[in-house]
Amino acid sequence: MDALLSPGYQPFAVAGLVMAGLVLIETVSLVGGFSLSHFIDKGVDVDAYDGHHADLGSAGWLSGMLGWVNAGRVPALIFLIVWLASFAVAGFVIQTVAIGLWTALPTLAASLAAFLLATPATRFTTRLVSFIIPREETYVVSNDDLVGRVAEVTLGPLDQGPPGRVKVRDAHGNWHFLIAKVADGHAPVPVGGQALLVDRSGSTFLVVPAPDELKASS
Repeated sequence: MDALLSPGYQPFAVAGLVMAGLVLIETVSLVGGFSLSHFIDKGVDVDAYDGHHADLGSAGWLSGMLGWVNAGRVPALIFLIVWLASFAVAGFVIQTVAIGLWTALPTLAASLAAFLLATPATRFTTRLVSFIIPREETYVVSNDDLVGRVAEVTLGPLDQGPPGRVKVRDAHGNWHFLIAKVADGHAPVPVGGQALLVDRSGSTFLVVPAPDELKASS
């Protein structure tokens, strides 16, 4: 344990602790009915770094690199967590192997090597994650355009208690991840159930259990 706290491991230990803290904060926020990553994406124009949307010729090398590692394909917080995890793991492996063969590398050299390894690892991991958690594409349609569509409950159940989360596909095929709760006087909707978006109050959508005919056509 003392070896893991040595100066050669410090950057990777810090990265691991920050990553764990972000995971904990996001988990607590989801339990509370909202998502930290949702609000970060609202404030960060990650589309500028998406390899599918950015003009890399004018955005420069930084946009090109971020697009290469799929920064725009997953929520910004997920991207940061994946990169921190990749950097921490790569750094611990590099230093452990170096110590086993001879001696610990200088912290700067180990950090640079870990960065170089973390970059392709982040690209690979975020590409896999993007198929599971596609980033919300709110720039295509407004929230009002989503009212009337059928969504799937991903965090719930949705009832008269704290809001949960639903995912819904818009007319363009883009996924949106929304805060939602059941409208007054309607039955709860369990996780995995389908709900009809009928109204919204601020950023919270009001839903009712989806009628069978809409479930079949959604």
